[in-house]
Amino acid sequence: MSDDTPTPAVPESPAEPEISVEEIAEQKAVRLAKRERLIATGEAYPVSLPITTTIPAVRAEFGHLVADDVTGVTVGLAGRVVFSRNTGKLCFASLQSGDGSRIQAMVSLAEVGEESLERWKEYVDLGDHVFVRGEVISSRRGELSILVTEWAIAAKALLPLPNLYVELNEETRVRQRYLDLISREQARANARARALAVASLRSTFAGHDYLEIETPMLQVIPGGAAARPFTTHSNAFDTELYLRIAPELYLKRAVVGGIDRVFEINRNFRNEGADSTHSPEFAMLEAYQAYGDYHQMADLTQELIQNAALAVAGSHVVTWADGTEYDLGGDWDRISMYESLSAAAGVTITTATALPELKALADAQGIEVKLATHGKYVEELWEHFVKADLVRPTFVMDFPVDTSPLVRDHRSIPGAVEKWDLYIRGFELATGYSELVDPVIQRERFIEQAAQGARGDDEAMRLDEEFLRALEHGMPPTGGMGMGIDRLLMALTGLGIRETILFPLVK
Repeated sequence: MSDDTPTPAVPESPAEPEISVEEIAEQKAVRLAKRERLIATGEAYPVSLPITTTIPAVRAEFGHLVADDVTGVTVGLAGRVVFSRNTGKLCFASLQSGDGSRIQAMVSLAEVGEESLERWKEYVDLGDHVFVRGEVISSRRGELSILVTEWAIAAKALLPLPNLYVELNEETRVRQRYLDLISREQARANARARALAVASLRSTFAGHDYLEIETPMLQVIPGGAAARPFTTHSNAFDTELYLRIAPELYLKRAVVGGIDRVFEINRNFRNEGADSTHSPEFAMLEAYQAYGDYHQMADLTQELIQNAALAVAGSHVVTWADGTEYDLGGDWDRISMYESLSAAAGVTITTATALPELKALADAQGIEVKLATHGKYVEELWEHFVKADLVRPTFVMDFPVDTSPLVRDHRSIPGAVEKWDLYIRGFELATGYSELVDPVIQRERFIEQAAQGARGDDEAMRLDEEFLRALEHGMPPTGGMGMGIDRLLMALTGLGIRETILFPLVK
């Protein structure tokens, strides 16, 4: 056998510039012509191939081979061509599987014959999916290889791959995630991490006897969160509908019906801004536990996240994409919103602090609060004075009543509710409640929300008579929590939200 050329891990010389639009168009024309010839003489997109194994499986079984080893084992496998070098009597290609594993294919005159070798040289381009059959060997340089005796095009690529040794820019990664997955290990790792995290969440819930259900995505009345909804129209019902902003009100109906421990992992839609921590379409986890409260839901949330960290990183100490280590272990801090704000602002602020005092403090800090209420001022001031200094995972407890219409009044602090927000890495990751189950008070809260909507608050909740009817049948004391799946991945990987969502919405 002639000398072989393994795929380099990094470029040995400065990378060539990106392919121009004109070059891409020219390459596409050439590949289209090859496609026509392949179809005329055989197959460009066969429906099936005699595949017997995968690249990862061959690497796992034969990765121990040393230079010039032979096995006598014949396999049939397929992969995408990501490197190719053609010489006179021997052609080399690196075939890549979906997980990024690679193996070398060696196509020689001696093994396949002159006609087959020339067809390889004529038809096989970078990016093509190729099937090869042959013996598993190790080349002279110790490269795990298939000594090909038979091959076929599995799928002809009409567009060239990007330069695999130059990282794609963020815009290309987001808009053409398939290229990102082909070319970048981190992209493949992100997809695997998300799947592992979600599987871990379900496993933890199963261990606590929770039942997973599905709730409507199209709703007559949007509810369960303070957010602006997307609207659509049903031709069948000739009515305006809303995309779900949260599953809360339906999950609570399930608790009323006797499903005491219930959760859902779902897609939510909020017609609001997009930035490094927000997306108009996002994945959400919500869970409710009859006879629980917000303290128990905080315990559960910590367990969910720590187990997800173990599933993804193998440790409670996760390493972010920039190399920073972040410790999710131990028991997390729990601080009072009012007490932490008072300490940071240097003035005592309670649920009884008058609106003019809060406004004066906000004005002094240059904080503008729209649709001013006590609660909105307190939350804006807390974000200004306290939020940036939170380093460890922290539950911020006990919120103003007027900003939390679905939450039970605090058992010992008048004017506050039993709610927490969990902050990790400086952003809100999850929220938890002792749920409001009194239908009379819930109706009063909805009416007040409607009044705020009439005053111009387009995020105010709407009165939902069907939900109130369910509550009137009796809902047990309940704890609830919600967590963004995309944000959970941000906490585990250190990436922005557009990297944790495989196919984010872009303009």
